[in-house]
Amino acid sequence: MVRTTQSLNHSLDALAAAEPAFARTIASHGRPEPRLSEPGVESLLRTFVGQQVCVAAARSMWNKLIARYGDPVDLAALLDATDEQLREAGLSRQKAGYARSLAGLTLSGELDLTKLPEDDEEAIALLTRIKGIGRWSAEIYLLFAEGRGDVWPAGDLAVQIELGRMLGLAERPSEKHLRELAEAWRPHRGAAAVLAWHSYNNIGTAL
Repeated sequence: MVRTTQSLNHSLDALAAAEPAFARTIASHGRPEPRLSEPGVESLLRTFVGQQVCVAAARSMWNKLIARYGDPVDLAALLDATDEQLREAGLSRQKAGYARSLAGLTLSGELDLTKLPEDDEEAIALLTRIKGIGRWSAEIYLLFAEGRGDVWPAGDLAVQIELGRMLGLAERPSEKHLRELAEAWRPHRGAAAVLAWHSYNNIGTAL
């Protein structure tokens, strides 16, 4: 798990013992804090709302959505809404389709975010049935909303850049290469991603 400081530090200690690059990164940039979001439908709806817009715009769109459909959002009303009604609530036609997909799967019982499969790959396969949720989004949800300790978002650009830098690779590793490299870090790959983001942000701030 990576939901608490204690559990995250346990994984970081294991990573530092297994790979000197992780130990050097911790010594240089310190230890990251857990990154948490609340599990459930709202977290995924916020993912849709925030896609391809700045933080301020996402906040404004979210406020419009809950002003019309409640907080928590009334999924049945959301599912029945027209594109025009959802546009008035801040959602583009594409995002409206994503929101309806999530609402429909949830209301039908096909998707129960309180009882996702324990197997990470099975959980990812279920989450990616939602329109607008690809593998990366599913991995991010499982890592931060559920705190799953071995979820590995190897397709994340910042993770690729920073792991390449941390490991002294000549080129940014591909997703396939990074998945192969990370096999040695099981079952702590989630903490490796959190550390990579922490290091990436610290280096970016220092530039």
